[in-house]
Amino acid sequence: MTDFLVRRFVKDYEQTGKASVRTAYGVLASMVGICCNVLLFVVKITIGFFLNSVSVMSDAFNNLSDAASSVIGFIGVRMAGRPADKDHPFGHGRIEYIAALIVSFLVIEVGLTFFKSSFGKILHPERLSFQAVSLVILALSIGVKLWMAYFNKKLGKRTGSKVMEATAADSLGDVLVTGATIVSVLLYGIFDLNIDGFIGLAVSVVVIVAGINIARDTLKPLIGEAIDPELYKKIKAFVESYDGIEGTHDLLVHSYGPSTSIASIHAEVDGHGNIEAIHEVIDQIERDAKEKLGILLVIHMDPLELEDPVLEERKGRILGFLKEIDERLTLHDFRMVNGRRRINLFFDIVVPYDLDEGQVVDRLQQKIKAYDKRIEAVITIDRSYVGQEN
Repeated sequence: MTDFLVRRFVKDYEQTGKASVRTAYGVLASMVGICCNVLLFVVKITIGFFLNSVSVMSDAFNNLSDAASSVIGFIGVRMAGRPADKDHPFGHGRIEYIAALIVSFLVIEVGLTFFKSSFGKILHPERLSFQAVSLVILALSIGVKLWMAYFNKKLGKRTGSKVMEATAADSLGDVLVTGATIVSVLLYGIFDLNIDGFIGLAVSVVVIVAGINIARDTLKPLIGEAIDPELYKKIKAFVESYDGIEGTHDLLVHSYGPSTSIASIHAEVDGHGNIEAIHEVIDQIERDAKEKLGILLVIHMDPLELEDPVLEERKGRILGFLKEIDERLTLHDFRMVNGRRRINLFFDIVVPYDLDEGQVVDRLQQKIKAYDKRIEAVITIDRSYVGQEN
């Protein structure tokens, strides 16, 4: 069903790097969400009314909030797909994140409302009405939500959309909510045990937590998050695959929406090479990155001394000192200026956030002086912008 809908409603569905295709995927996901959740709301609110069950009705309004979320998502995706203009040269992609943030507030509000009503049901319980057909319909709604979770998860992976992945997770949460509601109705029908208010309370907490999680996941790209390790490896390997590139470091990636990223990276090149030829390679990499990776990449060239054994020996020795301090420490941009009485070494070291950079520099300077008193190390501290691998 998922592939049929994609082929039917998304033109050029395989070209997920194109903004127009991502917009079409977002519109499809939103329309499916609106249709399914409105249908579930109508069915569940009807069942909840006849059963006099707050847990069923809270579950119904949870679906209504999901439908509202899909409407906002639809508007957000359409606005995010607008092309760049003079006031927004990087496009409107971040509107998708803002839409998801609004959705999270709606979900939290629904959860708080039913938390209050469920608490009232605990204090003042009311009799329920048990009907087996209602349980069958609720069980079928679980099947619908399972399919929606699979649908959004699959589309989210194809397009890299955090909104769709959050929707998939929310749908799985709805499965648990409806399952708990069925348990509540069964316990009442079989054992005359009324825990409707408690189940409603649990349902409302699940809804609130889902809203908070959506907000948290949405705020990450808005605030600025670390580079995904897989994306880091992909860009690094792409740049280093070209002739003349000896290594890379200092990769930065800025997201202006799921389909628009700007990145910069330092590329290490032979300091004695032909500068025009190297510049031509750099230009080619930047053009290819835009075409093949969909990233606007800016490359800074760092010249290296590749044929100086003394420099390599000293670089290796200092790298060894760093590993003695902490295995995670690395260095780059290593340069040396030799003199009779003094040797100047210039380099950058990448220090993890949980280490004190002052202590690292002090310990390294002590080790360098013990190795050779003539050396004066000019050290620049860098921090890594790459996230932790899962």
